[in-house]
Amino acid sequence: MANVEHSGGPTDAFGQATTGARLRAARLALWAVAAILAVRQVAVVLSTPSGDRLTDLETWVGPHGVLHVNGSIYDSTRFTGTPFGGLVLKPLTRSAQAALGWGWTFGTLLLVVALGLIAARALPQPVSRRTSLLAAPVAISLLMLSLPVRNALWLGQTSIIPVLLVLLGLFAVRGERASGLCIGLAAALQPTMLLFAPLVWFTGRRRAALSTAGTFVALTALAWAALPHDSYAYWVHHMAGAGLGGKADALGNQSLHGALLRLGLTGPLEIGVFLVLGAVVAALAMRRAVHYAADGQLLLAVAVTGCAAIAVSPTAWQHQLLWVLLAVVGRVGKRASGRYVWPVAVVLVTTLPAKMMLPNMPAMYPLRDNLVLLAALAAATAVPFLSRTSLSYQTPVPTEHAPPVPARFSRVPLVPFLRRVLTRPNLLLELLLIRVVYAAYSQVRLAATGGTISGGRARAEHHGHVVLDIERFLHIDIEHWANHAVVRIGWLRDFLNFYYESFHFVVPLTILGILYWRRPVDYRWARASLGFATFLALLGFWLFPLAPPRLMPNLGIIDTVHGVQDFSKPNYGTLTALTNQYAAMPSLHFGWSLWCGVVIAIIAPRWWMKALGLLHPLFTVSAIVGTGNHWVLDAVGGAAVVAAGFGLSYVFQGPRAKTVTAATGAQETPKVTNWASTAAE
Repeated sequence: MANVEHSGGPTDAFGQATTGARLRAARLALWAVAAILAVRQVAVVLSTPSGDRLTDLETWVGPHGVLHVNGSIYDSTRFTGTPFGGLVLKPLTRSAQAALGWGWTFGTLLLVVALGLIAARALPQPVSRRTSLLAAPVAISLLMLSLPVRNALWLGQTSIIPVLLVLLGLFAVRGERASGLCIGLAAALQPTMLLFAPLVWFTGRRRAALSTAGTFVALTALAWAALPHDSYAYWVHHMAGAGLGGKADALGNQSLHGALLRLGLTGPLEIGVFLVLGAVVAALAMRRAVHYAADGQLLLAVAVTGCAAIAVSPTAWQHQLLWVLLAVVGRVGKRASGRYVWPVAVVLVTTLPAKMMLPNMPAMYPLRDNLVLLAALAAATAVPFLSRTSLSYQTPVPTEHAPPVPARFSRVPLVPFLRRVLTRPNLLLELLLIRVVYAAYSQVRLAATGGTISGGRARAEHHGHVVLDIERFLHIDIEHWANHAVVRIGWLRDFLNFYYESFHFVVPLTILGILYWRRPVDYRWARASLGFATFLALLGFWLFPLAPPRLMPNLGIIDTVHGVQDFSKPNYGTLTALTNQYAAMPSLHFGWSLWCGVVIAIIAPRWWMKALGLLHPLFTVSAIVGTGNHWVLDAVGGAAVVAAGFGLSYVFQGPRAKTVTAATGAQETPKVTNWASTAAE
């Protein structure tokens, strides 16, 4: 909400009343979403067996937890908090376990809600009425979805508390001493919060900085007096917590120290490089944070400082990475269309596993393994957030849209703001969304049979017999004949095998790439149609798992692509670890190829190009049936979802460019006419 502002011209009283009613309805809907997400998170935690939830809390204060034992709480290295944190948590060891679990979960939930409310109120001014009304439920919903909050709830961690204390100190409490007291308490629980002391010092709140340092020293000294052996172990032996918890080179440690260890650096060299890089990051981040605070963007300054704290900490586990999400308030880009890139990237990084963000390729592992760290480093040192004095801060360069024209139906486009955009979308955002959508597509395919590749075998085979009976009734059961005809002709078998394996992804991606570069308007239309079709296909996979002919026993179908199946083994359908073998209806092999053929036939300027494009679905349907990978009706289902995809694109976005050109005719301006004629060649 902080990144995208909407403004319009003056309206009459009726228009204002209508807008107010819509805002109230949207606000209620968003609060309902936030409530549902909160209930879901709590339900997931509390419905899990006691031994599998709140494991960190159990490790600390459970019957056999480290805070119960005599001796140092750091002997087992399972407790990663400060001695002061252990001192605060020790009284909880006398609590009943069931009551403590419920109280801790609901208490953490309330802390998250408070964090969202404070963050929403701390947005840099001025903000529109729309933003002020909707920011709080949006912030709480994003927090509930974020991996740090989900991990904190699941593990029973305290990582929400330091973040909330810092925000309370800077945005809620009155007086510099009280502000410093909150930040100092946060630093006593998580020492890297001391980075906020220079922030408040250089922004003119020196009493708050002194109060922060004094509170930290006093609470640390109190813990040292109460737990001298533990304090020595933490501050001297483990050097402020280094080496506690999991292995420092584990993927969960998203600090510079962890990244350097994963890259192979060890010993004094690694320590030296870490200290130098940490100092550089802290200095750059502090300079930027002070600048943004002076610019009136204190929440962004806090987020930048928190991202620096992630990088310079010896260990920054996943539940401690909430600062990255707060960086979403920064505005990046002078164009309205580019405003979505940074917030979408931040939300995806903080809510999805890294393996969904980047391809599963060895060359990408260094990026994937350190993705959250890279986002934190970017926010702390490199992302060019706009100043509030910039002309583009409040009024970015508007997006160019095609002129609105009447469609065949009065309600088209159903969503007016999705009308045709003349400029191409941001490439980084497109690649990111394509990757995330494909990862979600793969997960849904797998989950459609209960989360295992070969799950639901009996149901899928039953559906296979149903499909075969329908084809026999319609006299289109040609799978056995086509498969054996292909097997007998060697060159045809090799060609169809190659076609089946090679062109499924290459052709659609090539078309999308060409459209993106040469015809951005048609790219958006084609991409939306493909997305709708794929979504509908996922529903088919989920509701109707279907065994393809090659996985149907006693039919005599020969799998020419994957080899002979051993039907005596219960998991014969498990050919790979990445795909659901029973996601056959509808056939996206044919559906995507048909989409390619239709797009080429509509857009290509030469007749022979159109004909060549239509050959692709013809070859594809021959390949999927001849190799035994699909039924004929699977192709019919694929054609149905593609037709529905084009239809939904028309309903939501309106006519494509060629229709717009024909409808506007000579009334268009020269600029629009030139674009339209180019786009509809």
